[in-house]
Amino acid sequence: MRRTLTTALTLTASLTVAAALTAGPAAAAVPVPPRTPVTDFNHDGYADLALGAPGSTVGGKESAGAVSVVYGSKGGADLAHGQALSRATAGVPGDATAGEYFGERVSVGDLDGDGFTDLVVGTVNGSHPVVLWGSAAGLSGAGSVSLPGGSGLFSVGDFNGDGHRDLVTDDYPRSDDPDDDDAGMTVSYGPFDRASGAAARTDPIVTSQTFGPGDFVVGDVTGDGADDIVTSHGFEESAYQSKFWKGGKDGVSHTSTALTSSLAGAVADVDGDGYGDLVVHDIGDNYEDIAYEKGTVRVLYGTAAGPSTTRTKTITQETSGVPGAGESGDQFGTDIAAGDVNGDGYADIAVGVPGEAIGTVKDAGAVVLLKGGKGGLSGTGAQAFHQSTAGVPGASEKGDQFGLQVLLSDVNHDGFADLTAAAPLEDGTYQDSGAAWVLRGAASGLTVKSIASFGPAAVNVPEKNAQLGRDLGR
Repeated sequence: MRRTLTTALTLTASLTVAAALTAGPAAAAVPVPPRTPVTDFNHDGYADLALGAPGSTVGGKESAGAVSVVYGSKGGADLAHGQALSRATAGVPGDATAGEYFGERVSVGDLDGDGFTDLVVGTVNGSHPVVLWGSAAGLSGAGSVSLPGGSGLFSVGDFNGDGHRDLVTDDYPRSDDPDDDDAGMTVSYGPFDRASGAAARTDPIVTSQTFGPGDFVVGDVTGDGADDIVTSHGFEESAYQSKFWKGGKDGVSHTSTALTSSLAGAVADVDGDGYGDLVVHDIGDNYEDIAYEKGTVRVLYGTAAGPSTTRTKTITQETSGVPGAGESGDQFGTDIAAGDVNGDGYADIAVGVPGEAIGTVKDAGAVVLLKGGKGGLSGTGAQAFHQSTAGVPGASEKGDQFGLQVLLSDVNHDGFADLTAAAPLEDGTYQDSGAAWVLRGAASGLTVKSIASFGPAAVNVPEKNAQLGRDLGR
């Protein structure tokens, strides 16, 4: 705020005025690089994994659903102690129900502020999300509760920068007015009460008329220490403009900025300027075309005001340095994750390419790692991995869709982010049982050394039609 100078009454005041008149403009606030808390359910310093397995049969109920938890360790993913959590787990509210798809959506964050990451699990049948509390012993069903709001989409972030994790859902209270067609989201601010799941406060926000959010991308773009939200919108085959909602000390703004249409993405500082860059799957204007697209990743570089609409970049498989070739149906960018794989201080981006054909095998799937740097995200040094890559366990098969979900996190706590790549439609003993691979990060990038790969049975999840990895907690 500019200060009005008045007549000096003392010599001290005069000197102050003179200094103010000769000084240059106030320096801009130094941006705070975006921070993603480690998913650490037992607070041992190693990143843990939560993998949705919504198709699992539980208690004889088909597609009741479950979530697999794989703890990190010095040796990487600790498959020997994998957990399966479901409605049948003692303490989890509700009963296993056929077709509920518990684990269709999972998100993570320390909602109650006790230092342990908690797990939020959603379904497809309209049930409220369930939060399972972290502890020194890890996750269990003990004390878990259904959250009062939300029934579909949700994501965790710190939207007012107070250090407590908050929750945004696509739940919006509708009025009794038949002419009111507002749709929106609700931001629930933490800390959350462990006994009831109630938030410290809630704030419903209108996002559009008729059609609410189709997805959330969360992270601090503006460098003010508070996470922002990007919502996707559309109806039937039409994809509408995405919207940017700025977070701040008072919470999420009720006004938004329009962006190009997108679905899925991540916020990370890929150019090292302190602002979070928005990296999204650019989907054009028609949802029905997504399955047939080559795929495009768009970077909107961060500024103090939000994602830039002038400093942007598109990356495809035709971009110099990016492995492979863009072909119809590749779906390059279906899922996007961020993390520093090579420890150089710049965020790297994992891109899922689930429709990639490997040789003549259609829809086998692949993952491409794009590396950040001083100039931003590019194809320079990019890497690609699939089940036919030497050293990667398994074999490329039609319809596996390797890379449908991707995550970057430091599972072995060595300073390099590791890639978790999921193929929910991988066939094991049963069709579509799903599987996941954890590739280690290193100074050179991702490696095939000591890869951990596993299906549902290896981590105690009922295997039949499990679709392990349908969502990855982030």
